[in-house]
Amino acid sequence: MAQQCTVPAVRARKGGDPLVMVTAYDAPSARIADEAGVDMILVGDSVAMVVLGYDDTLQVTVADMAHHTAAVARTRPRPLVVADLPWLSYHLGADDAVRNAATLIRAGAQAVKLEGGRKRVDVIEALIDAEIPVMGHIGLTPQSLHAMGGFKVQGKDASSARILIEDAGLLAEAGCFGIVLEGVPDQVARLVTEAVDIPTIGIGAGPWCDGQVLVFHDVVGLEDRILPKFVRRYASLKAEGVAAVTAFAADVRTGRFPSDAESYHLAEGVSLGDDIEIGALYGAASASGR
Repeated sequence: MAQQCTVPAVRARKGGDPLVMVTAYDAPSARIADEAGVDMILVGDSVAMVVLGYDDTLQVTVADMAHHTAAVARTRPRPLVVADLPWLSYHLGADDAVRNAATLIRAGAQAVKLEGGRKRVDVIEALIDAEIPVMGHIGLTPQSLHAMGGFKVQGKDASSARILIEDAGLLAEAGCFGIVLEGVPDQVARLVTEAVDIPTIGIGAGPWCDGQVLVFHDVVGLEDRILPKFVRRYASLKAEGVAAVTAFAADVRTGRFPSDAESYHLAEGVSLGDDIEIGALYGAASASGR
């Protein structure tokens, strides 16, 4: 049986075999990710859009994240379980951040992830002091959607690229064991990866990161409304699902489902008898209160 992936094990993979992380939100997808041999499962605040039907991540709460983290953790997966701290759960100060992170750890997470660079250093240090491992997240940070003016690639000029590199160094110094780089040019991601001694996990950040992450629903094609440039679909489960449910509906409407083999029967030799009247049965049921 494969060993449980741990925070030190992830950190030790810097510059080694690429790390694989999948974003998943429930027990079935966690089991699939586990059996597929990924290194980390991220319970992302993207659950807001992928599962809960919101337009952005800002609507999801700590309670939502704890609910989905617990669903993943109950499968006891071998991959390291990392849970996102949602918007406004760590922005009001270190005490608030530690309390909210503790909720996710109690739900089953082994580490938390938060967005932002230098402005998050104090919070990260407080979380580390509370023995809560932290993964950073810079570049395109979805919780900053309105401040950035939309989901836009970050670090496209020399000045902003320099800030990203500096921020990554500050996150590493603060104690993060890894950093997600989202929506940044590949050469910038390469410079960030070379500048820090902790693994970088890319999503829309090119091939030179220490690992890659994609959302489970994107990988298997359960989500097909949009196709970001950085997503590669490895299956088309939504199309297969629609075909399966369409076939089920047709079988129900034509009487082909359920078949005799799919129905329960009385034991052999047992008969209800011809003397049982429907009216009597209804009367008995009414008398019993059923």
